[in-house]
Amino acid sequence: MKNLYVGNLPHSTTESELRAAFEAHGAVEKVSIVTDRDTGRARGFAFVEMTDSGEADKAVAALNGTELGGRTLTINEAKPKTDRPKSGGQRFGGGGGRGRDDYRGHARQPREPRW
Repeated sequence: MKNLYVGNLPHSTTESELRAAFEAHGAVEKVSIVTDRDTGRARGFAFVEMTDSGEADKAVAALNGTELGGRTLTINEAKPKTDRPKSGGQRFGGGGGRGRDDYRGHARQPREPRW
C-alpha cells in the first residue's frame, strides 16, 4: 500500500475524477481531497492511496506534471507528518516579547503613577 500526495489540484476536482485518473494505472484504495475546516472548500491538494506500490510508482511517473483543469499536477509519495522538515518560523502567533522582564533578566519594578 502506498499513499500519494497530489498537489496543485483545481478546487473543482471531485474524488471520482481523481479516482478515475489514478485507476488507469492501478487499483485505488482511497481518495481524500483535503478541505478547509471552516469553509468546507477544497484546499487544492489530495491524497490517493493505492494498493500496489509498483502501480503507485507508475501512476506518479505517468501523472506527475500533467494538466488537470488547467493546472499542472504535482504528484509524489506522501510523507508522514513526522518525517517532513520543519519550515522556519512559528505557525501561530509571535514568539517575541519578554513579558514584564527587561533584557537583563531582572524583574522590572512597578513605577509610581505620574499624578
